[in-house]
This record gives sequence, structure tokens and C-alpha cells, in this order.
Amino acid sequence: MSIVSYYNCGISSQGAIMTTSSVRINDELVAAARLAAKGELRTVQGQLEYWALIGKSAVENPDLPAGFIAELVLSLQEPRELGTDFKPRSG
Repeated sequence: MSIVSYYNCGISSQGAIMTTSSVRINDELVAAARLAAKGELRTVQGQLEYWALIGKSAVENPDLPAGFIAELVLSLQEPRELGTDFKPRSG
């Protein structure tokens, strides 16, 4: 029998108000998210949302490597003014 936590998800990592829901999540996953969140400067909720987004994107795009999807998700969170224009290599 696995131990399960109830985790209350109410505000997204982007600050948008969301409905509050209680979900049952395995304690081991919450503990792993807590450790990863410290290293990534996220909340536990933000880390779980990040992992869920990468997982959802990987299922929807099975031909893309998970690492590429993770980098893409991170790049979408960067402010536009910090981005650089794409310049294709001349062939």
C-alpha cells in the first residue's frame, strides 16, 4: 500500500488564479518534486506543474525527445526581450 498525499493546487506558477482542487499524489513523488523545486527555484506545485506539462507535451509529440521538450518549455517562459532573432546557417 503506497502512501498518498493530498496536495492543494490553487494558483499557477504564472500567477493566474485557478480553481482549487485537491489531488492525491504519492508521497515519494511529492518528496522528489520538493528536492527538484529547491534546485530549480520553484514551488513544489510549480515543479509538479512543470513535470506535468513536459509529460503532456511528450505524449502529444512522441517523436520529440523529452529533453528537447523540457528546453522548449523553459524557453517559452523567458521574456521576449531577452530572446535573440533566429538566423539560419547559410548552406
